[in-house]
Amino acid sequence: MSAPKPHLTPEIKYTKIFINNEWHDSVSGKTFPTLNPTTGEKICDVAEGDKADVDKAVVAAREAFDLGSPWRTMDASERGVLLNRLADLIERDREYIASLETLDNGKPFMVAYFADLPLSVKCLRYYAGWADKTHGKTIPIDGNYFCYTRHEPVGVCGQIIPWNFPLLMQCWKLGPALATGNTVVMKPAEQTPITALYVASLIVEAGFPPGVVNIIPGYGPTAGAAISEHMDVDKVAFTGSTEVGQIILQAAGKSNLKKVTLELGGKSPNIVMEDADMEDAVEKSHFALFFNQGQCCCAGSRTFVHESVYDEFVKRSVERAKKRSVGNPFEAGTEQGPQVDEEQMNKILDLIESGKHQGAKLLIGGDRLGDRGYFINPTIFSDVQDDMRIAKEEIFGPVMQIMKFKDINEVIKRANTTAYGLAAAVHTTDINKAIMIANGVRAGTVWVNCYDVFGAQAPFGGYKMSGSGRELGEYGLEAYTEVKTVTIQIPQKNA
Repeated sequence: MSAPKPHLTPEIKYTKIFINNEWHDSVSGKTFPTLNPTTGEKICDVAEGDKADVDKAVVAAREAFDLGSPWRTMDASERGVLLNRLADLIERDREYIASLETLDNGKPFMVAYFADLPLSVKCLRYYAGWADKTHGKTIPIDGNYFCYTRHEPVGVCGQIIPWNFPLLMQCWKLGPALATGNTVVMKPAEQTPITALYVASLIVEAGFPPGVVNIIPGYGPTAGAAISEHMDVDKVAFTGSTEVGQIILQAAGKSNLKKVTLELGGKSPNIVMEDADMEDAVEKSHFALFFNQGQCCCAGSRTFVHESVYDEFVKRSVERAKKRSVGNPFEAGTEQGPQVDEEQMNKILDLIESGKHQGAKLLIGGDRLGDRGYFINPTIFSDVQDDMRIAKEEIFGPVMQIMKFKDINEVIKRANTTAYGLAAAVHTTDINKAIMIANGVRAGTVWVNCYDVFGAQAPFGGYKMSGSGRELGEYGLEAYTEVKTVTIQIPQKNA
């Protein structure tokens, strides 16, 4: 396969609101700028949707969901065909889409092309296969009855996606919703709306009926709130911060008690045992924290290292961070691009200052790189204590905290001393230790001798304040279906 060729200045083809397979200006006429985080300069202006636009989109989605509509009367297998067709189109345009992702988000092009794009395509194809396989059961209840269950679509689904993996999270949301026959009103993050709008054009090209998918770019407090509060939205799915997840859950409760699934923040423990393969553990722990500029909800952001290997691990981790290439995300050798925007950059720098102030030992980095764009040097703290802000708060940036522990029972207890429970990892050559930690930590995903290994087949989600519900896999279908029981009396044979 030839090397991919990024579009260094990709043409921005779609900037309007997408409703009923058509492009619209916002009702208010407002637009907002989306910025290039590499330079801080404006890429383009995008239509700013708010409540009025969400109302229009919900009407379109509700009509598309009506009994007798083309979408509701479509064979389930045909929904799978459409999802596979959408996957094909994304794959066809992968260099262009990866370029849009790099331009708008700042992630390295090679990451967008070789990681995000394939995972997105695989997710859609996985759920395409489920389209005609979500079925019920026959139940032998007492009496002379025929009893069975149907798995029916929930209805109109509001979906609010984040800025750290714009394309991938769009596919994570669309796949199960469409496979099970729902309709969608989606709000992409205001920082990164461009790829979502381009995918909207591919939804038309794939042949989805009007109103099945509607995309409303805009801000959380307006467009996002309108989706969460809407009385005719049957379910809302959100990926983002825990603070916003709490607001969405309250809005759902105060409105129509719509179903809610939340994939929220994390402060995931990454545990290195004394018997770990040191070279492997250092590299994978580096990846666990620094991947995607540290902008991962499941980042291994609390690195616990056994006291007997602590000094060696710290030394090797600093050497690895020194080699990390930070710069233009379109260049092939770049490992780390900019943070998504100035607000995120400043939040990270503030937390770094708190680490210095509270007594953690800054070993490398700790500052902004350059004065153009939103770059932060790879940063590592040692001597981190559990009560420090950097050990408790989600930093969402390239800042590694390395903490020391004595034994397995201690580290399990400390790993669980957090409001979050999204992911965890352990590095060890002892299967007994691996299983003990995997069973002991309260987290939705546990990786052993690896990190950030995802498959469309494997469910993902969190314990505690990391969210509710699961995405991906067969479990990801549950939130998009209602289970209906049908009981039919069987006529008795005449005497």
